[in-house]
Amino acid sequence: QVKVVESGGGLVQPGGHLRLTCTSSGFALDDYAVGWFRQAPGKEREGISCISENDQNTYYADSVKGRFSISRDNAQNTVTLQMNSLKPEDADVYYCAVGTDLGFCQQPLRGFTWGQGTQVTVSS
Repeated sequence: QVKVVESGGGLVQPGGHLRLTCTSSGFALDDYAVGWFRQAPGKEREGISCISENDQNTYYADSVKGRFSISRDNAQNTVTLQMNSLKPEDADVYYCAVGTDLGFCQQPLRGFTWGQGTQVTVSS
């Protein structure tokens, strides 16, 4: 079965940190660009951070630059999103997806093999 699975969400206080992990089954993540997206109720899905297939390029939304960091571990078949200095407005369901190139980060409809999402709550 081809799928991606997210983990690592939870409740954190403002200023705290979380690490989200994406892994896959049925295929290897290092064959694709991989991205993290978030979607609040009633809003469009937003590309937060993506990493290219060859790891040489990354994308970050302006809202998370300097606070979030994306990385791969090909041996573990994972892509990790380290989220620091979390703000209440970062609270959302976060999804992992794969695409053919980094451009899908700004065009989520080009992504495929989406995970079920993991909830991030930022609250005191």
